[in-house]
Amino acid sequence: MKTRTIFLSSILLLAAVPALAAADDGFTPLFDGKTLNGWKLLGGHGAGYSVVDGKIVLPRGGGGNLLHEKEFSDFILRFEFKVEDGSNNGLAIRAPLSDGDMAYQGIELQILDNSAERYKGIIQPWQRHGSLYHVFPAADGALKPVGQWNSQEVRVLGRKVTVILNGTTILDVNMDDAKDPEILKKHPGLQRKSGHIGFLGHNEPIEFRNIRIKEM
Repeated sequence: MKTRTIFLSSILLLAAVPALAAADDGFTPLFDGKTLNGWKLLGGHGAGYSVVDGKIVLPRGGGGNLLHEKEFSDFILRFEFKVEDGSNNGLAIRAPLSDGDMAYQGIELQILDNSAERYKGIIQPWQRHGSLYHVFPAADGALKPVGQWNSQEVRVLGRKVTVILNGTTILDVNMDDAKDPEILKKHPGLQRKSGHIGFLGHNEPIEFRNIRIKEM
């Protein structure tokens, strides 16, 4: 019986491998797991970003705009991240290669530890994790507890932006639905059709891994 169980387990494991490969069919890694080749740090401070055990790591007190050198227009991006208490970062999409504020010059999707005590009473709905910063709020409740790895998919297709966190869609918007003249004036980046992808450090620790993209 033990031999039969091991044999069946092996078959199931082998059957799962093609399924996993198919799930990421057409995706290209943006991070080689060893170096920051292909990435550029702009406006870095503190220790900046480093590679540790196959992860991009930002320590407390570090920051800057870590942007991939290639430009993208329409794409599906997948990555994993792990927050610590108070983690505050951002995912830049269609951003200029600049050390400026990508929440306005580009487009920023918030990366935040929503549960942090320090943010209670000051966090706005459009500051929650996954939100298109200052424009469209994301739904709450899908972020895993501090210290656990989260899986996120971001789809940017034309004017539509969708964020799927741990299998739950927390943001699904059309940027053309932003009509407020003051918002549009403050966010010229909303009109960008292509640009860079990257991470926007705000002095709080965070880790990233398995970053890959599929151009559409």
